[in-house]
Amino acid sequence: MDYRQLGRTGVHVSRLCLGTMSFGSEADEAESAKMFSAALDLGINFIDTADQYSGGKSEEILGRLMKGKRDDLVLASKVFNPVGKDRNARGGSRRHIVRAAEAGLARLQTDRLDVLYLHKLDPDTPIEESMRALEDLARAGKILYAGVSNYSAWQAQLAIGAQEKNGWDRLQVTQPMYNLVKRQAEVEILPQAQAAGMSVVPYSPAGGGLLSGKYAGPDAAAGRLRTNPMYTNRYSEAWMFETAINFAQLAKEIGHHPMSVAVAWVAAHPGVTAPIIGARSLAQLQASFDSLKVEMTPELRTRISALSRTPPPATDRLEEQK
Repeated sequence: MDYRQLGRTGVHVSRLCLGTMSFGSEADEAESAKMFSAALDLGINFIDTADQYSGGKSEEILGRLMKGKRDDLVLASKVFNPVGKDRNARGGSRRHIVRAAEAGLARLQTDRLDVLYLHKLDPDTPIEESMRALEDLARAGKILYAGVSNYSAWQAQLAIGAQEKNGWDRLQVTQPMYNLVKRQAEVEILPQAQAAGMSVVPYSPAGGGLLSGKYAGPDAAAGRLRTNPMYTNRYSEAWMFETAINFAQLAKEIGHHPMSVAVAWVAAHPGVTAPIIGARSLAQLQASFDSLKVEMTPELRTRISALSRTPPPATDRLEEQK
């Protein structure tokens, strides 16, 4: 396993990050334990969860699995999404961030998070308030580093500006969606992160399963893209399925599982620190582990990239691209 520096910190994380969104829902505790153990055996030390995953069960299961291993892991969780019926049990207010982080620590049975992400930007809360909450938690020793998820480049930079203005610890990591059919992060998020010295830890490298090879087209058999409205809406365009078909053929040609190639393609971007991988079972997760076996040369990455739509530059001046 190779390791990379997390942002501007002295911490090093594995080139793959184990996502635990399925723990306690699609994967029961026994299967979650198998995936967790296999990931650690592979050398993965970077673990991602969120307070909303499986209604908090993901953090609870992870807390039990980490016993005796906590100090060897770089643990990240997220707060923002609703965790109760109370209208204030959500969002980016200082009140909610602090309360949610403390509740997460209790479920995880640990005294600190290595990384705490804000899961989304709260349009109703001044960004200074959200960043102050992260600073308070850091000064209390409850989190070590701050991160953001689903923030645009300008939002992340706005947050950094507020932190630097007040002398607070700055963001070290951002977590965007990024895969072969969702490449908007290439336009500004990845360049901004590289310029700011932030790690990029992308989620959904296989497009919710679209790039796993099991979807032959828009009328393919039932799966997450058919049963989960969020994924159905996210990956609904015909060209995405056409890309997936051509991608699966290319993966077969080079002798690798499509899932392995999808993860390796994301990981090969120079701005990416570690893609988040996850699955419903250890058998399914193995293909993501095997991404480490894919020799993703610049030539192969360019060939794969040509299968999908390259987003225009931020200026939209396509004629200036060479």
